[in-house]
Amino acid sequence: MGELEIIRIIERFLGTDPRTVVGFGDDVSAVRLVKHQTAVLKTDMLVGSTDIPPGMSMRQAARKAVVANVSDLAAKGSRPIAGLVALGLPSRLTKKDVMEIAAGLGGGAKEYGFPLVGGDTNESNDLVISIALFALMDERRMVLRSGARVGDIVAVTSGFGDAAAGLKALLDGRVRPDRLPHALAEAVYHPHAELELGLRLASSGALTAAIDSSDGLAWSLHELSKRSKVGIQVQHLPISKAAKDFALSYGYNATDLALYGGEEYNLIITIKPKQLRVAQRAARGRLKTIGVVTPRARGVRLVKNEHEVKIAMKGWEHFRGQR
Repeated sequence: MGELEIIRIIERFLGTDPRTVVGFGDDVSAVRLVKHQTAVLKTDMLVGSTDIPPGMSMRQAARKAVVANVSDLAAKGSRPIAGLVALGLPSRLTKKDVMEIAAGLGGGAKEYGFPLVGGDTNESNDLVISIALFALMDERRMVLRSGARVGDIVAVTSGFGDAAAGLKALLDGRVRPDRLPHALAEAVYHPHAELELGLRLASSGALTAAIDSSDGLAWSLHELSKRSKVGIQVQHLPISKAAKDFALSYGYNATDLALYGGEEYNLIITIKPKQLRVAQRAARGRLKTIGVVTPRARGVRLVKNEHEVKIAMKGWEHFRGQR
């Protein structure tokens, strides 16, 4: 079984509740409190053996756990109010390790403007950092994965491939952590969640759908396609310059790095055609338009040499690895 099948099994046994506004299958979950006011909930965990690359410190790992959770709230246009953290700590960890983890958690929470107010600790065989965040917002302003419509413009908030290039080079043993180019090292060891940008975009009213890209560009585009029941045509692949340069130097495929990597906390959004300027103003010129929403039968495709080619639904899936 892969992660998706496991989630489907759990969802079937948990059932649904009439107060649920957003359940399984989006970046966050949400429950209606009164009228349109909703509690927005997010939890995500970092596991040492699968989520910490070579050269990453405990402090960086703990901060990354915060970033991963905040990024999903950013995609919905929701600001975290408070959070909890549950730690599974191997007995081999030193006092210095624990202090580094605490510093990373505290620094990450301060960076994004919310307190971590409690949690739990336990002994485990592997390091586990599980964070749960809480937010409040009007459900009518939440940007889901399911709102894209034919004719909408597809855009991203940054280029892709830096984290994938850095991780691949590290895992292949091609480059030492201290020799990674700056842009790739930043993407791997010090990623950023686009919280303020996500809030501005959601408030602009120009968006129809959004998703966090941490599972990879291709996988995220397919998720938007599936949830919105539309197709997507990618006309301009947003490969970062650093990823292109690195791929050229080390013999990697830059297209694959951009499409099928992960661990990049960009936002992928769809925009009402007449509202592109509004979205660009909200993003302060940072949006990169990459394509358009098409009828569902077209699937997810890339324009290459004046022809369309299918973009495979590949990415990372826990329990299966590269999917």
